[in-house]
Amino acid sequence: MPADRTASTHPLYLCAPVNALVEGLYEENIPFTEVKRHGDFGLGTFDDLDGEMVMLGGRIYQITADGEASEVSEGLHTPFAVVTFFEPTFSTAFDEAMAYETFLKHLESLLPSPNLFYAIRVTGRFSHVKARSVAKQHNYRPLDEAAHEQHTFDFEDAEGCLAGFFTPAFMASLNVPGLHLHFLTSDRRRGGHLLSCRPETVIVEIQVIHALELSLPMTHDYLTRDFSRDTSAALEEAEK
Repeated sequence: MPADRTASTHPLYLCAPVNALVEGLYEENIPFTEVKRHGDFGLGTFDDLDGEMVMLGGRIYQITADGEASEVSEGLHTPFAVVTFFEPTFSTAFDEAMAYETFLKHLESLLPSPNLFYAIRVTGRFSHVKARSVAKQHNYRPLDEAAHEQHTFDFEDAEGCLAGFFTPAFMASLNVPGLHLHFLTSDRRRGGHLLSCRPETVIVEIQVIHALELSLPMTHDYLTRDFSRDTSAALEEAEK
């Protein structure tokens, strides 16, 4: 790895493995006061899968099923969140419009290795962003079923921020493998889980992370659940 791309001293923190979410455990009741002890940047969801979560600068935003975003109290709870203290290792500019597939290739080409974690923030102007959110769900409903009822939103000529992570493929039972990004407009009023985008002029900031901190829930549901099922196909379906 180049000397100017050495890994951050801050670990990636998971308050629960993503497999629990895939299996429909939406009420782990993990307080955001605990999550914020481990980071000021990240993404996730809320108890009962009640919207998408984005954390920027220590502020928590909830994006509900109508695509509307608002800052919420750290007193709320989550079944799944991924955070770190964001200190970019390096940054670069993408200063021309590009298709989503080209954007993904350019983004992944910046990553020194597919076997590390990366926190990623992309800020600037997008000619188009397609995002989604899911309505509040009942506990135990599998995530891929809930995702079939997702609400999608199209943002045209939007300024905003993509926030999220790259996770190695071999960590798929713990976190969403590959790129996982949420979008929030610059006025912090709209957003969602990213489905596609066309960036025009953006700044890409990347933090190389080589350490993982994982907490395991202590709820009865989690402790008694059988997690032996291969959930990779279900997770891929839910993330589309």
